[in-house]
Amino acid sequence: MTDLVIPAPSLPTVPTTTGARFPVRRVFCVGRNYAAHAREMGHDPDREPPFFFTKPADAVVVDDVDTPYPPQTTQLEHEVELVVAIGTGGADIGVDDALAHVWGYAVGIDLTRRDLQAEAKRLGRPWDTAKGFDASAPIGAIAPAQGIDPGAGSIELVVDGERRQVGDLADQIWSVAETIAALSRSVALAPGDLLMTGTPEGVGVLEPGQQVVGTIAGVGTVRTRIV
Repeated sequence: MTDLVIPAPSLPTVPTTTGARFPVRRVFCVGRNYAAHAREMGHDPDREPPFFFTKPADAVVVDDVDTPYPPQTTQLEHEVELVVAIGTGGADIGVDDALAHVWGYAVGIDLTRRDLQAEAKRLGRPWDTAKGFDASAPIGAIAPAQGIDPGAGSIELVVDGERRQVGDLADQIWSVAETIAALSRSVALAPGDLLMTGTPEGVGVLEPGQQVVGTIAGVGTVRTRIV
């Protein structure tokens, strides 16, 4: 065994509905994949191909634990999303073959420091500190892909009993298969990669103490409390 100068970091894992856990290699996110959300952010969804950003693997928050309110922001916002767990990798994957690479699906929340993102956009800088901060990706249990249609089903987010986001997976501009294929043309996907597939309209601000529940019909639920 190779000697290490510091202890090796632990491997992040996400629970699955099988009782075993899914090891996380990387977390990719696709932006503006629902037309109404793109418009509420001030963009034209008809003119953009899919684009991607990342979160660190250890940004995941699992097992319904509390999520700490991050520093350096006064505008923490929620974005509920379908999460795709890649089971077999590949590069330049075709659309027709893309779903065969999926191990399962989960519900996730892409937490965003919106004020930092707005400033980064204004200055033409990367979004890393706005999107890839600690505990920025609460994710529920991953359900095996068999029997799940990633192209249809209600998706919603509720904060303290108030429904904030409501949509349908059918509203995605780019289907899960198309998104996987597009991403695989830029990077070789690998087992353990997660792909967050965008959010419907209705994103909003979160405050400490609020309970957040995201649900996708036929997929599952994610729960966390902002502390």
